[in-house]
Amino acid sequence: MEKRKLSFWDIWNMSFGFLGIQMGFALQNANASRILQIFGADVHELSWFWVVAPLTGLIVQPIIGYYSDRTWTKLGRRRPYFLVGALFAAAGLILMPNAGMFTQFMPALWVGAGMLMIMDASFNVAMEPFRALVADILPSDQRTLGFSVQTILIGIGAVIGSWLPYVLANWFGVANETVTGEVPLNLLLSFIIGAVVLVASIVVTVFTTKEYTPEEMELFNKVQEEETVEEESSLLDIFSDFKKMPLTMKQLSSVQFFSWFGLFGMWVFSTPAIAHHIYGLSLDDHGTTYQNAGDWVGILFGVYNAVSAVYAFFLPAIAKKIGRKMTHAVSLIFGGLGLISIYFMPNENWLIFSMFGIGIAWASILAMPYAILAGSIPTKKMGVYMGIFNFFIVLPQILNAVIGGPMVKYLYGGNPIYALVVSGVSLLIAAALVIKVKDVDDTVTVEI
Repeated sequence: MEKRKLSFWDIWNMSFGFLGIQMGFALQNANASRILQIFGADVHELSWFWVVAPLTGLIVQPIIGYYSDRTWTKLGRRRPYFLVGALFAAAGLILMPNAGMFTQFMPALWVGAGMLMIMDASFNVAMEPFRALVADILPSDQRTLGFSVQTILIGIGAVIGSWLPYVLANWFGVANETVTGEVPLNLLLSFIIGAVVLVASIVVTVFTTKEYTPEEMELFNKVQEEETVEEESSLLDIFSDFKKMPLTMKQLSSVQFFSWFGLFGMWVFSTPAIAHHIYGLSLDDHGTTYQNAGDWVGILFGVYNAVSAVYAFFLPAIAKKIGRKMTHAVSLIFGGLGLISIYFMPNENWLIFSMFGIGIAWASILAMPYAILAGSIPTKKMGVYMGIFNFFIVLPQILNAVIGGPMVKYLYGGNPIYALVVSGVSLLIAAALVIKVKDVDDTVTVEI
């Protein structure tokens, strides 16, 4: 029995919830650092507050993957998880910028950091089953398209989320001024709108996508029967599965490590780095100009996500021509050079050019590793291995979270722009490592 081919719009609806997830994720990435700074965090402390997010993902993703492999409900196998994750993420989006409401119980900074943890854990709950859903439903020759469509929707959602605070302030006149300890109104409204869109988009996927039945999945499993003779029965078997990782997954782990080490540094330090290096502000200036710089960072993040959405349309054709590994390597090189170029740009407008390279890398990071990985994983363990694969996304973020702040303070002399340069170098290292990865499904070979 073979899996049926889906139309483009079936694949689109299957992944549509990613638009809302990434809209919320983009609001978090572009604005969490400045919100925490408004609540009193110093620049070298920012990465420490962000550490709870990947740490939670490290715990949550494999568990969600394990149980989603074994869940069969009226809503299906994966859909219950990203529906519940979306609801909790929406609650975090609403409450984080409103953390000042809880100051009679605890400092706003700690409430904001707690909401950041809840948001990221919930995004992880929602995202991991989406990756497994593509691998569950699509045949091998449609998986690159499936993950590319996810990347397109991720890009669209991220553009909306990244630009929303700037649009509300500059097109609709919503105030972006702040007084001590209070989040500007344009940010508050942006997070509320993001929560609504997140839930609505997830509902579209839940009610338009049909998953295969357990009996159908069992027939597909027989194709890989030699790899999945018995169903693992214990959550602790995650550790056994970790030891039995396919070779392709082991090789991709180092690529993912350096890719996400670089991305985390960009998300945490872009606003203070650009405000300080490009706008010339002191690190403790959080006034109106700083808020303008933060809104502009949102525009820049929207640009790289827009580029990624466009580039994702071409990923299947490029991969078919030069192979998935070479496509990913070239894309990562563009991203690394884009991050490094931020240091040399004369003003904030020139940073748009830097975002083009970052957008190309981002599109590939969201699609190519999963397309390469899916062909090497036993069907019956798709969810748990996708969850384990997340280790190599969150571990580098945890490392960056622990050492990133001290590096800025003691190694970079307090100047966070160098954190972005190091992030660029990290992407270049990932580009070199991907060349040696074994892509089981890829028939294209390009020698260098």
